[in-house]
Amino acid sequence: MKIGELAKRSGLTAHTIRYYERIGLLPRADRDRSGRRDYDASILAWIDFLGRLKATGMPIRDMRRYAALREQGDGTAPQRRELLERHRARVRAHVDELNACLLVLDAKIGAYAERETRTKRHESKPIERRREPAGAGQTRPG
Repeated sequence: MKIGELAKRSGLTAHTIRYYERIGLLPRADRDRSGRRDYDASILAWIDFLGRLKATGMPIRDMRRYAALREQGDGTAPQRRELLERHRARVRAHVDELNACLLVLDAKIGAYAERETRTKRHESKPIERRREPAGAGQTRPG
């Protein structure tokens, strides 16, 4: 598939695809008779995986390291696994941190909601006028 089709199907721009190829994240594409890049559809799964690494915050240098190990073949599986395990630990720590932040946000939102509910209850109550006891305000003979 040509770079335009790959861009459309992968969600990347043609510029990003060329950049990824230049820095080693994508393997060099085959060329057609006209010298234009011609990608195999199997590259889509690799691009999807790279997108997940990027979305989880893996630095480009680690993505490049992983891609280089991948290019070297099955003998590098232990190194690739180790790299992914380290990244997974960082992702889990980040998820834990985000969950802690969510708890704080939930508590703050809950406090605001409770305050608003109390305010609405207070504002919706009719104003009670004090009634004077019967006979109050009349002067007694005396």
